[in-house]
Amino acid sequence: MRSLLVIVLAAGEGTRMLSAQPKVLHKVAGRAMVSHVLDAALAAGASRIAVVVGPDHDAVAEEVHRTVPDAAIFVQSERRGTAHAVLAAREALAEGHDDVVVMYGDTPLVRGETVLALRAPLALGAGVAVLGFRPEDPTGYGRLLTRGGELVAIREEKEASPEERAVRLCNAGLMAFDGRAVLGLIDAIGDANAKREFYLTDAVEIARAQGRLSGVVEAPADEVAGVNSRVQLAQAEAILQARLRRRALEGGATLVAPDTVFFSADTRLGRDVVVEPNVVFGAGVTVEEGATIRAFSHIEGAHVGRGAIVGPFARLRPGAMLGEGVHVGNFVEIKAAELSPGVKVNHLSYVGDSSVGANTNIGAGTITCNYDGFRKHRTVIGANAFIGTNSLLVAPVSVGDGAYIGTGSIITEDVPADALAIARARQVNKPGWAVRLRERLAAGLAPENAPKK
Repeated sequence: MRSLLVIVLAAGEGTRMLSAQPKVLHKVAGRAMVSHVLDAALAAGASRIAVVVGPDHDAVAEEVHRTVPDAAIFVQSERRGTAHAVLAAREALAEGHDDVVVMYGDTPLVRGETVLALRAPLALGAGVAVLGFRPEDPTGYGRLLTRGGELVAIREEKEASPEERAVRLCNAGLMAFDGRAVLGLIDAIGDANAKREFYLTDAVEIARAQGRLSGVVEAPADEVAGVNSRVQLAQAEAILQARLRRRALEGGATLVAPDTVFFSADTRLGRDVVVEPNVVFGAGVTVEEGATIRAFSHIEGAHVGRGAIVGPFARLRPGAMLGEGVHVGNFVEIKAAELSPGVKVNHLSYVGDSSVGANTNIGAGTITCNYDGFRKHRTVIGANAFIGTNSLLVAPVSVGDGAYIGTGSIITEDVPADALAIARARQVNKPGWAVRLRERLAAGLAPENAPKK
């Protein structure tokens, strides 16, 4: 198997994003753009990944290492063109990989299979392969100039003749090189151009002068779109969301109104899952077979078990673990809590930092009071318990199996199994009091027991 080095150029500042954050860290479908690119590199079989970052871009390096822990990081201290950026990773280039692919951290929509296709001409003897596309409007793009099916040059638009500007096949930026020749090709690139920069694209003509062929692989325009502005970021989001919706549908899920459902790149839905309109999935969500996510729910960092029902208007926060057949209803929030099979939390409740045993019912308005202003505390509720409406469970506290909590109780002490706990003031009725109140108010008098001025 041919070894593959992928070099990802991620040194751009992204001033058009109008952001203090490095451009490649802006997210598409809940994931940093550079991490999408790294995912594609891994899917293409990269045996080594090197990322070139700008000075003081420690945050980019940290994100890279979250995705690829053993990725090599190199710094481009000054920006003098794409070839100059690639040579910042000279140490990785010198390792002697069979194939080298150069990718860009701001092209998050490229697929692993496209990177694989870009390598194919190298296996047939080409020294260089270039990814091309045919945009509706080629203005601003470098043109791929071919002769007899062979790529002979890449011409930047500013330096292209009128005839060359009429060419519709454009440079997508990604390039693949024969690893044995890559350093020689890039070292031969000069800066005799309008910007006095070292263009990686000049490697095509240099390879041709050395008697090496160059190939072209075409990709859809929407796959190679780069992101340099907030407008383009939104466009990339729309393209990726369409892919993710299609993936969900083809995987056996039902999306009642697909265009209203928003996924994270890592969302996983089982077969026969039903997702109603206006649902948002954040990062780290798995929904098992047969579950239903009702309208206007927001789910992040959660696991939803088989046949569970969530929503409408429910929120699952990170650490929410719902077992088989759990019901989480309208205006319910679950955070860092495990709900065992058959648990029902149907109305207006908050369950956080808790574990709830099988078949327990949590009444409307119940709150686990998990935060004391300094630390989070845990609530443990056993199986087959019944928590009455409008109860407050002040953690740390436990409720035993089969216990009952009376409606409106504030529970501050552990409740034994099968016990009834009532923690509320005793009701007092005062006959005729309301009549006397109305009479005094009508006469302009203060109510009984009102404080004297």
